[in-house]
Amino acid sequence: MTDIAITGASGRVGREAIEAFPDDDLTLFSHSESEDLDTTPLEVADRDEFVDALGDQDVLIHLAANPDPRAEWDTIEGPNVDGVYNAYEAAVENDLERVVFASSNHAVNMDNAVSPIRPESTVGKPDVVRPDDPPNPDTYYGVSKVFGEAMGSYYAKRHGLDVVNLRIGWLLSRDELREEIADRDGAGERYARAMWLSPGDCQRVIRATATRSLGETPTVAHGISRNAERFLSLSETMLEFDYRPRDDAAEVLDDEVDGRNGLETT
Repeated sequence: MTDIAITGASGRVGREAIEAFPDDDLTLFSHSESEDLDTTPLEVADRDEFVDALGDQDVLIHLAANPDPRAEWDTIEGPNVDGVYNAYEAAVENDLERVVFASSNHAVNMDNAVSPIRPESTVGKPDVVRPDDPPNPDTYYGVSKVFGEAMGSYYAKRHGLDVVNLRIGWLLSRDELREEIADRDGAGERYARAMWLSPGDCQRVIRATATRSLGETPTVAHGISRNAERFLSLSETMLEFDYRPRDDAAEVLDDEVDGRNGLETT
């Protein structure tokens, strides 16, 4: 059985990651104690603490970060830069097999965003973004994720570590997706339709990237649902990891419209 450590376990993506491994031995870390989860507090910016935490682990799913795409650099540098370096140092010190790094669509979204101060929006007909396209961050947050991907590349090539840079979309429940769409203008709706990641698909892509054999390391995976209006390419992730997303933002929203019109949906 594989021993899997998850940082940021009490966060939104972290809770789906826990659900992705119902039968595995998980060690959960969070920035502070959680009332409803059995987690161990971990300050990821403290290298010695991080190294000590990963003893006897095989895989690290590193989700801990400041997740705010509008955050200023001073609030990002510690968790998103120092913390990532410490994660990889801890992985190598403890002879881990793999690190799944929670990157983001914001690492490649500049061409398709209205502006850096309004990053969750998309205009026009977006270019298709493939996993091996050059990074193009849209915010300081996106810059920190590009740094994390580069750090993973270094440790993969220098130390032979299996590394997956998982570019996570926008994790929302179906009801939250509907609410976001209702509150957004056209550019905001376009982004939501493209970047939605359902809870179920989040579990599927995290499990796949943590457990499937890699053809090469490092590798990039796109973590979104099978949205008809996506512009992050899913073909490579589906082939490499046998990821089979089941949900589509358009279907959720079309069902909502049909329901309001009194039409039967299946």
